[in-house]
Amino acid sequence: QVQLVESGGGSVQAGGSLRLSCAYSETTASLYAVGWFRQPPHKARDLVSAISSGGSSTYYADSVKGRFTISKDNVKNIVYLQMDSLKPGDTSVYYCAAVRAASSGDIFSTPSEYDFWGQGTQVTVSS
Repeated sequence: QVQLVESGGGSVQAGGSLRLSCAYSETTASLYAVGWFRQPPHKARDLVSAISSGGSSTYYADSVKGRFTISKDNVKNIVYLQMDSLKPGDTSVYYCAAVRAASSGDIFSTPSEYDFWGQGTQVTVSS
């Protein structure tokens, strides 16, 4: 079973940066597409960014486009979400999720498409 562990969350002032990491355990990262989701209190879980298993395709929600960057290191088995120019609206618990992909270029946009989830890491952005 794929296990994912998020890290890098914390509290930052608006305009600051954080880098989230999602580390795989006992898996081959090159076989898995990954998504970053966030779920603010009392709101639905929503996709922030996603990357294909090979790293060639990426997706960003409109709200984070130009500010966040997803990347995938298939040697270290880590997926990163670099978050710059953070806004209070980015405050949420962030989750990484993974699914085995049939094609190295496929990305996935909905929670139901992902089979494995991390426990989440809190990001708080103050105004």
